[in-house]
Amino acid sequence: MATYTYTARPERGAPITGVIQGDSKAAVAADLRRRGLTVLSLDEKRSLGDLNDLLEGLTKIKLRDKVVFSRQFATMINAGLALLRALFILEEQTQNPRLRKIITAVRQDVEAGMPFSDAIEKHPVAFDRLYVSMVRAGEIGGVLDQTLDRLATQLEKDDSLRRSIKSAMTYPMLIGVFAILVLFGLIIFVIPIFAGMYNDLGGQLPLLTRIMVGLSDFMRAFWFVVFPAIFLAVYGLRRLKRTPQGTAAWDRFKLRLPMKIGPIIQKIAVARFSRTLATLVSSGVPILQAIEITGKTSGNTVIERAMEDVKEQIKSGESIARPLEKVPVFPPMVTQMIAIGEETGALDTMLHKVADFYEDEVDAAVKSLTSILEPIMMIFIGGIVGLVVVSMYLPIFNLFKLVK
Repeated sequence: MATYTYTARPERGAPITGVIQGDSKAAVAADLRRRGLTVLSLDEKRSLGDLNDLLEGLTKIKLRDKVVFSRQFATMINAGLALLRALFILEEQTQNPRLRKIITAVRQDVEAGMPFSDAIEKHPVAFDRLYVSMVRAGEIGGVLDQTLDRLATQLEKDDSLRRSIKSAMTYPMLIGVFAILVLFGLIIFVIPIFAGMYNDLGGQLPLLTRIMVGLSDFMRAFWFVVFPAIFLAVYGLRRLKRTPQGTAAWDRFKLRLPMKIGPIIQKIAVARFSRTLATLVSSGVPILQAIEITGKTSGNTVIERAMEDVKEQIKSGESIARPLEKVPVFPPMVTQMIAIGEETGALDTMLHKVADFYEDEVDAAVKSLTSILEPIMMIFIGGIVGLVVVSMYLPIFNLFKLVK
């Protein structure tokens, strides 16, 4: 038997709060209604000291977990299973402990009479605004199975795009980290050996060698300052990036990165925008709400601000495509296809085609970038090691003079 906290309103008077025990959320809600109370909120009371709850709370809900949940849920609803039965099955077979706990809470809320969309809205860590809005539209239109299927497809596309980018960038990132570790290793451990030998010989060392020896002495003497300073700088930049001003500046900077990185980020943003808006429109979400959600889930403040302008201009009778033409992020092909989709009444179809095109473009661009980055990173490592080695071996050319 579990313990629940509730807020309920009697027939007369102000709302009251209290604690009650029951076998399930539905049983507790029924008991409260029998007492003449209208249930406003009902939550299970949990122990803060429970180690399992703490571990579950730290477990990350991956995008792949949500993809599997949505696809299985859509399949079961389409097969005719009742909503509660489908949630119970998913609760039993979900591997992620945090997501399983959320599904349990959602099932209990649905058992208590809450709509499914309202139940998942209480858990933004697993179900964002896009997810909730599409489910709510599917509930209203009586096509929840189709909506969940579209959601699963949307999440699968996002997951596939992220996986391709992550796998392509893993090798260059590892090489970069290795280069930095090699540089610190040479400066801290190797250069002092040569420096001690040169000091015994005496004489004037070349400028490059003196710079490297001085850098090594500084790192060895003040390592307790250098490494915390690097950590604090990285931490400070991450905190700054999370502020509204920092996020906006970072998003603009990413679009201007060299070596075709900026264009790739632009294509990713356009693909995600197109796929999200197409999914919302085809699910029956009102266009103003769809545009607002698309902006907030785009992952780029440039697009989010553009969507705010689009929303205001649509209210005044303008089309979607015209205000987008003023935003540099959207290429002419995108705005033209959106305009054609509006004219023909097939906006969702056109947006899906745009998303497919740019997702293919991203795959090709990432593969091309990887082929360019790998030799550049190897040259970078060779340059670092070569610079240190040359600086240490320059005095050897004057070795005979130093010995004399």
